Amino acid sequence: MEEKINLLKQDLNKTFENFTNDKKEVKSLNELDLLESKYLGKKSLIAQTLKNINEFPHEVKPFVGKTVNEVRNKIENEIKNLRDELNLIEFDRKLREEKFDLTLPGRLLPLGSKNIINKVIEEIQEIFIGLGYEIAEGPEVETDYYNFEALNHPPDHPARSLHDTFFIDDKILLRTHTSPVQIRYMEKNKPPVYIIAPGKVYRKDYDVTHTPMFTQIEGLAVDNNINFGNLKWTLETLAHSFFGKDRKVRFRPHYFPFTEPSAEVDVSCNICGGKGCRVCSGTGWLEILGAGMVDPNLYKYVNYNPDEVTGFAFGMGIERMAMLKYGIDDLRLFFENDIRFLRQF
Repeated sequence: MEEKINLLKQDLNKTFENFTNDKKEVKSLNELDLLESKYLGKKSLIAQTLKNINEFPHEVKPFVGKTVNEVRNKIENEIKNLRDELNLIEFDRKLREEKFDLTLPGRLLPLGSKNIINKVIEEIQEIFIGLGYEIAEGPEVETDYYNFEALNHPPDHPARSLHDTFFIDDKILLRTHTSPVQIRYMEKNKPPVYIIAPGKVYRKDYDVTHTPMFTQIEGLAVDNNINFGNLKWTLETLAHSFFGKDRKVRFRPHYFPFTEPSAEVDVSCNICGGKGCRVCSGTGWLEILGAGMVDPNLYKYVNYNPDEVTGFAFGMGIERMAMLKYGIDDLRLFFENDIRFLRQF
């Protein structure tokens, strides 16, 4: 057994000597991996000796294990040091081959922009904030009371039809306009009231000029001695600020359940300058919104005294305002996420 141990020592010393000689020829990380496999792999002397250590008597196993592990640790340390050295050499080589010009500009990533609807909402909000108005908001899922009854809609009004309105049940629905926000605001606030209410509304329509969901901004002013002249001045200011000072504005008599008298408001066509063209159907005018003096009957729902206050209200579709300002001919383009359309804004 002593002779067998001596032979093992000689073999281990010879193995380390061969490893040292082979190491000098290693020039790359791939060659180092092969060297490691040769001297520490499953078929190496070191691995086979440790695998068959039970063939040695019990009293010499600790000595054999210690001797083999010492050689293995020396080889592992040599390989680690050489690997670190080769990694540095490889890193330096890559740096020399991959030349970077730090003075060149970086790659430009495409920049996003605000959706045209949000852009128009913010523009209109800025106009009215400048006039002293506040921004009010309310729920999109609304009750029949706030959406219809408190806004002077009789039970047989066409707007209450299932063909026009998304009803959830007999009393709950998706709001068809943002006017309910005005009622909710007046319930909690006494005059004077100057608010605009932007938000999504829902109706059963879908074609080039209608979608089931669209965006409105409605406005309300209630104070002492407000008259139709105040309404005209406010909406003319809106039209000139939004479309341009050269645009003419006109008011046409109309009917709305919650305003009396009521009017539809037009601006002169920007395509033909008011002379008449296909866009304005030859009239020279483009409709932008509806408005009127608040019907005194509404004040009873919010405990206002109609003998002390008067007011006006107006409402506009944001998509229509954007279409008229930017020459967009199909309302559905706002919702189809066509990147070619969005990039224009």
